[in-house]
This record gives sequence, C-alpha cells and structure tokens, in this order.
Amino acid sequence: MAQYETHTPAQLPERIRHYIDGEFVDSADGATFDVLNPVTNETYIQASAGKTADIDRAVAVAQRTFREGTWSQSLPRQRSKVLHRIADLVESRGDRLAELESFDTGLPITQALGQARRAAENFRFFADLIVAQADDTYKVPGRQINYVNRKPIGVAGLITPWNTPFMLESWKLGPALATGNSVVLKPAEFTPLSAGLWAGIFEEAGLPRGVFNLVNGIGEEAGDALVKHPEVPLISFTGESSTGQLIFANSAPHLKGLSMELGGKSPAIVFADADLEAAVNATIFGVFSLNGERCTAGSRILVERSVYDEFVERYAAQAERVKVGLPHEPETEVGALVHPEHFDKVMSYVEKGKSEGRLVAGGRRPEGYETGNFIAPTVFADVAPEASIFQEEIFGPVVAITAFDTEAEALELANNTKYGLAAYVWTNDLKRSHNFAQAVEAGMVWLNSNNVRDLRTPFGGVKASGLGHEGGYRSIDFYTDQQAVHINLGEVHNPVFGKAD
Repeated sequence: MAQYETHTPAQLPERIRHYIDGEFVDSADGATFDVLNPVTNETYIQASAGKTADIDRAVAVAQRTFREGTWSQSLPRQRSKVLHRIADLVESRGDRLAELESFDTGLPITQALGQARRAAENFRFFADLIVAQADDTYKVPGRQINYVNRKPIGVAGLITPWNTPFMLESWKLGPALATGNSVVLKPAEFTPLSAGLWAGIFEEAGLPRGVFNLVNGIGEEAGDALVKHPEVPLISFTGESSTGQLIFANSAPHLKGLSMELGGKSPAIVFADADLEAAVNATIFGVFSLNGERCTAGSRILVERSVYDEFVERYAAQAERVKVGLPHEPETEVGALVHPEHFDKVMSYVEKGKSEGRLVAGGRRPEGYETGNFIAPTVFADVAPEASIFQEEIFGPVVAITAFDTEAEALELANNTKYGLAAYVWTNDLKRSHNFAQAVEAGMVWLNSNNVRDLRTPFGGVKASGLGHEGGYRSIDFYTDQQAVHINLGEVHNPVFGKAD
C-alpha cells in the first residue's frame, strides 16, 4: 500500500464495459483485465477484455447503421448540429472528465482540465468545417464539367493512446463522425475509464444508435482483430512506431486506408541569439508537461556552445524546482507515470543515461514518493548523438542536452534519429529560422514557440514518426472517398471502333 492518500472519484462504474449498438455489454467470453491506479499501482477496476467476437459484433453493428444511412446520408448541416451539441456536453462535463482522466492516467489535474476544452474544440471545428467545406469543380466551357463528390467510406477503426486519452479520441471521432462514417473505437488498455463517457454524451446529443461503438481490450487481441477485420476499410492509429509497423503489415492484405501518428524524439534547437529565458521556459514545459508522456516532446535540446553552460545551469536548476506531486493536487506539475510497465521502461533509460551523459537534475524517485510511478524531472547534459537517450523515445520526464558549434552541425544533430515528428527552433535571426525549419526533417516545426496547435494545419510526421496527416481538410480527405464525376456538355468526341461502312 502507498503511504499517501490517493483521490478516488465518486460514482465509478462497477466495471468498464464495451458499448455496442447503444448498450453497455460484457465480452462474449466474459473475460476482463485489471486497470491500475498509477499512484498506488493497485487494481481499482476490471475492464471487459474484447476479442475477435466482440470486434466482429461491433463492426457488424457499425456496418449496418452505415448502410441504413440515417447518419451516413444525412445532410452536413444535420451532422454539424449533433457535433455542436456533443461539444457543448463535453465542455459542460469538463470537471468530471478531468477528475476521471487525472485518476486513470496520473496526469496533473490542472493539465487534465484543459483536455475537455480541447476535446470540445475538436468537435466544434469539424462541425463548422463540414458545413463550410467546398469541393473542386473544373470546367471546359461548352464541352465538359468535372466535379468532386465526397462520400463517407464506411466503418472507421480508431485506436487511441493512453497519454491524453479522451482528447485524442475526440481528435479522431470528430472528423470520422462529421464525414458520415460509423466508428469502432478501441481505447488504450492502460486508460479505458474516460472512454465510457462518450456513450452518454453521444446519446444525449442525438447521434443515432449504432454509429458509435466501443470495444475495450489489449492491443494484441482487440486492436489486432480490428486491424485485420475485412469490413473495416480505415484505421487511424496513434501510438508507438513499433506497433505502427505491425498495423501496417496486418492491414496490407486488405489494402486499408491508414493514418498513423507514431513516436518522436523531437529536437529543440537553441541558438546563441535566442531569448534564453523564453527558450528555457518553453523547453522545460515541452518535455515535462503531461508527465513527459507526449509524442511531440522536445526531448533532445541542442544548444549553441557559447551559451551552452549558462543554458544547462539554468535548465537544471529550473527542472529541480518542477513540482512533482499527487495528480489531484492543483499545485502538481508532474504527476505519476501511467503504469508500472512504463515506469520501469523510463527508469531503465534513466539508469542508461547515467553512463551516457552528465546527470544534472533528477535521476531518481522524488523524495516522499517511494511507491507508485513517480520520477523526478531528469536532465542529462553532454549527451553524445549515438547515446540511446539521444536516439530512442523515452516518453517520460527525461531530457538530453547536447552542444553544437555551427548551424550545419545543429541541423545534422537534429536530423540524426529515425524519428521526424516535431522540431522547435529558438533564434532571433529571421532568415536562419525559416531556412532551418525548411531543412529539418520534421512534420511540424515551431519557431520561437512552444507546442501550440492550429486545427486547420496538418498534424503528422516523417520517417518513423508516421504515415499520413490529419487536421483540417487532411482529416476530411482521410475519412472520405473522393469521386470524380465527369459530365459531357457538347458533342461526344471519341474514336469509334467497329464503325459500319
């Protein structure tokens, strides 16, 4: 048992169940799995463990409702109204959502509170976009008109991660539903609690029964069955690159549409002419917010040598002041990592780092937190580019700092991993910032900025960080088929085969 009190939300369900065809149901075989409290690592609830039979049932329901057309053939304005009601309901339940999310994931409550607002905004954005959407028409006067007709594809399989579960579910559910698809959602097994809220929200908002279906379970069973199901033409996945490779291979026989946002080892490059205080604050936030469990974390900081020692000193001192605490306490800045398996993985990198760099902050459990998944914000300086803590995604509150002498060296170091999700550049040289941004191998670049998102822009990475993009019209593209329709306006001009004499 832990020696400190954890906050348990009131009115938890007796068990986390699937939601299929408008009803909460158990697994076909009755199987369950344990869900742990990250503060104590004790089982606090059982969740239904979905397998092939449960996925088959959910897909059959989703496919039936898609073919019935109540949702898939409704007008964009009708779907938009439902999505706006969903957004209102999500926002109105923000406190409850944050409480469940913080308890289930170990995220600090103040950071979990922002997730409801983000989730609501995702639905509002796509509710507006499908009404405002315009598709291309091409004219050849007097001869031909060509136009693009968009159609929902069918059943979208959505597989979501455990770091900000509810918000990232909304990021996929919003555009998938806005475009008229039915969905089967498979949430991460570490954090299934908040996903059950969608059922009540969708019912109250007026989403037709059977359009949304939820199957819990572990990735190797429920996730694998969803990926391999021949009647699921689309898979949107956010998670580890190694899992993405398996999904890619298992989807190939069915030629599925894939959108995969995978791992990252994103660089933050700090030049000597940067606003050093702003750069320190942003890079502290960039790797220690969300407990360091974020795909876009700037977990490699590259600093120009003339300001390197000052930067490392200031960064390490500030990292030591980051408040580690219980997730439900409002002053907490770093809470508990999500699961003991993940805690062990992160701690193994901390131990490796002690021989690969100079430990200047953290590297241990914080004082007073001898149990649970707590790690003090950890900073390694003087890290060589071949080190595992420089090359491999840790996904925790651990950062590697490396010096560079020239812009060319900074670019080489920035691009020297298999990943390419995000990059952050700190400099007051306008030309350099844009030239560097265009040369760095990353799907997204922030100049003199922390990670802020404009929902109209593409989200995704290059190299091992992903396949495809979502965001704005890219999401509409992914969740719809684009059909070209050609209309003849004049005399038919074509060669005639087999013409009579």
